[in-house]
Amino acid sequence: MYFKKLVGENCFLSPIDVNDAELFTSWLNDLEIVENLGFPNLMITVESERTMLEELAKEHNYAIIDQKTNQCIGNCGFKYVDLLNKTAEVGIFIGNRDFWNRGYGQEALKLLIDYGFQSLNLHSVYLKVFSYNTRAIRCYEKIGFKEIGRRRESLLRGEVWHDIILMDILVGEVS
Repeated sequence: MYFKKLVGENCFLSPIDVNDAELFTSWLNDLEIVENLGFPNLMITVESERTMLEELAKEHNYAIIDQKTNQCIGNCGFKYVDLLNKTAEVGIFIGNRDFWNRGYGQEALKLLIDYGFQSLNLHSVYLKVFSYNTRAIRCYEKIGFKEIGRRRESLLRGEVWHDIILMDILVGEVS
């Protein structure tokens, strides 16, 4: 069951439902999906994913739900929330391919970041993205994220080295 915690036009963010463990497990064992998440070498079981969702549900992590179908399409959330320095790292993924390139990730991330700035009183939100993930980079830039650094050639995929790009956004910079 999903609850409308943060509501946009096309999607809303709901507290994570651990009963979605099988759905998330199917996504997280799909190499095309996880190549952008940084753990393509892991085998995720339903049991391990249920445990992970239980942990994620305790913090500021949410399922992304399509408004029209009430279908879970991915998740997003904050980790490393530092209330003293008012910073947090953000992560997102859309697991359902039918919702790729349709603005759902951008809308969900904007909802989450607005929540972080307005309700958690964050000042800065940051993320890491692989240099080959140009779709995500464009999404982040549209929201207002700016590149703040790179870890050069720090990710090996096949026999090709890639950079890990660091980006952040400050309160008041959301587009």
